[in-house]
Amino acid sequence: METYSILRQFADSWMMLFLLLFFLGVVVWAFRPGSRAKHRDIANIPFRHEDKPADTDSHGDGDRSKETRK
Repeated sequence: METYSILRQFADSWMMLFLLLFFLGVVVWAFRPGSRAKHRDIANIPFRHEDKPADTDSHGDGDRSKETRK
């Protein structure tokens, strides 16, 4: 058998099964019962600072002291 035929048979059988199981695993992980609050929090990220600007610490520069920012 040549290489193409071997790879084609592998892709038609075991790789298809692997990809199906991987897809089902991702779907189950995304819709697991404990993830509803996390998904709701992530969905509301654009609206967190709707009333006032974000603090400077929320931009990832929390390691600098407040005196050096002035």
